[in-house]
Amino acid sequence: MSIITPLTTPARLTTSAASKLPRAVLWIVGLIYIFAGLFLRDPWKTDDVIGLAAMLSVVQYDSWHAFITPQIGNLAFAEIGPLHIWIGALSITLFGPVFEFFTTPLDASILASRLPNLVYFLILISTLWQGVFRLASRRAAQPLPLPFGGEPSTVDYGRMLADAALLLCVATIGIIWRLHETSSVPLSLALYSTAFYALSLTYTKPIRAGLLLGAAIGFSFLNQGLWVALSLSFSAIMAYVLCCSLRQHLYSLVLALFTALIIAAPWTLAAKDYSYWWLQWKLWHLQQIHWPDTATLLKSSRDLLWFLWPTWPLVIVALWQWRSWLRFAHIAIPFSLLLGPLALLLLSTQAFEPEYALLVVPCAVLAAFALPTLRRGTINSFDWFAVMCFSLFAAAVWLGWIAQHTGWPTKIAYSIHRQTQGFDTHISWVMLTIAVLGTGAWIALVSWRLRTHPPALWRGTVLSAGGLITTWLLLVTLWLPALDYARSYRQVSNELALQLEQLPESACVVARDVGLGQRASFYAFNQINFSFDKHCNYLLQQTSPKLSTAEQNRFLVPVEELWQGRRGGDRNEMFRLLKIKP
Repeated sequence: MSIITPLTTPARLTTSAASKLPRAVLWIVGLIYIFAGLFLRDPWKTDDVIGLAAMLSVVQYDSWHAFITPQIGNLAFAEIGPLHIWIGALSITLFGPVFEFFTTPLDASILASRLPNLVYFLILISTLWQGVFRLASRRAAQPLPLPFGGEPSTVDYGRMLADAALLLCVATIGIIWRLHETSSVPLSLALYSTAFYALSLTYTKPIRAGLLLGAAIGFSFLNQGLWVALSLSFSAIMAYVLCCSLRQHLYSLVLALFTALIIAAPWTLAAKDYSYWWLQWKLWHLQQIHWPDTATLLKSSRDLLWFLWPTWPLVIVALWQWRSWLRFAHIAIPFSLLLGPLALLLLSTQAFEPEYALLVVPCAVLAAFALPTLRRGTINSFDWFAVMCFSLFAAAVWLGWIAQHTGWPTKIAYSIHRQTQGFDTHISWVMLTIAVLGTGAWIALVSWRLRTHPPALWRGTVLSAGGLITTWLLLVTLWLPALDYARSYRQVSNELALQLEQLPESACVVARDVGLGQRASFYAFNQINFSFDKHCNYLLQQTSPKLSTAEQNRFLVPVEELWQGRRGGDRNEMFRLLKIKP
């Protein structure tokens, strides 16, 4: 079955608007984006340090149990899947000993655990670019021919949209931190982008596309669990339902689903041998799904407004302007990839950023196809909004840094001091120089936009990506020591480890109300494990300093406090090491 291509198209573009973006710009944007904030810092709670602790458990526990079924020390981490943990553990094993020549074993492991993020990011941007280029080169996606010529060539048009999609993905606010952590999210983004590329490849190489799509689905199951894999499978099926031209390659979809089952089956059969872990894994999955309720949907809608900025307004424009092309590949494929994650959000008990991230790739693709349909005034408004917002963000970061070091403005300085109480403020001249250079580059980019009025359609995406990267660069250069002090558990973990060394050798410690991220931090920094023996004489309690002593000591037996600690400036969280009196 085939459908007739409409005679008109909403895309109207001249050759100058599709002028080539210098490759050096893309390389600079990509390198600064991924390297800034990836290294030279501690893992922060929650997902970042949980991923590291699970990777270290695979390396430090000499058993197949810790490899097949993820652990955090002796605690079963029966959530999502093990793939990103396996890759991180392999990186620690291979590169950790090399980095130990330059730093401590712990910091070497932290450094090695983040190396796979470079590969994930490369897969993300390369498959996204290639997929958009292929879809934009199809006849139905081409801009309207101009009466006297002057429209861009197929190659120029496809390259311009692919560049724009890459920059819009990089400019998406919600993923900039997530791409720098040791969690399942960076790999998940790479796999979703791979699935998008596989669907775009189906027309020319259906067998390879089927294998690639199946690998993306199967590895998504191993990375983030059953529901994410099902959402991607649903999106792939919907792509074949919506896009008539894909149906002639239906065998590619069958091959993909079969490949996914082959990839998922070995780990599933192996994990089922560990009955307790497998039971907890199934219970966790059941707890993630429920009937939709208004409160959850409102929360997700509110969060997505900032998480998917600046792509979501452009997605709405694209779906409206290209509404007559919904059954053509360049709209049907990215739209289908939206449907699975949206269905997952609709049914999730507590949807959050790992689920939101699944929307980033299809939103970036649709947003790119919206650009050639916009009027010049709308595009200029998009440019100026990016300039104003990110200039204000950069100025706010600098103002906070000045207040921290000089005490002016007073109110800002007081607020910062309260959040980082006990922090030894100092200036790193290397980081300050990088921050000044980054700010200068942003000023130069804005000045270029003001002076030259470039006709190229990618100018707004460059401003959005450049502004976000500048803000991120300022945060990780000017504020990284303070952020480490406020968000890292290294200091409190070291203090707890010293206290535990003073206990008798036969002593065991149980944990009460200690969160998963805190447990992971104690294990990652000092290999602290907690017992599950109800007869232990010692107990670590996580509580709040806002509670009275009587409220904190709600135990059936009397206790004696041996130690109390918390992160500097944290007014909501405190740890107490208690001895249970006989």
